[in-house]
Amino acid sequence: MTALFQLTVFALIAVSFALVVGVPFTFALPDGWTTNRNFILSGAGLWMLLVFTVGVLNSFVV
Repeated sequence: MTALFQLTVFALIAVSFALVVGVPFTFALPDGWTTNRNFILSGAGLWMLLVFTVGVLNSFVV
């Protein structure tokens, strides 16, 4: 269970870093929001899922 928790936390950190770098870059493009809207919303949805998953797994790892 600890390994799964650590892997999920690592995935959360990786997705957070990708969003911190990718979202401003996407908005800096001329048609950034209109062409890459699905990328940003999918990344935000994945980030929310990982946050809740880490919260649930945290209650099992003491």
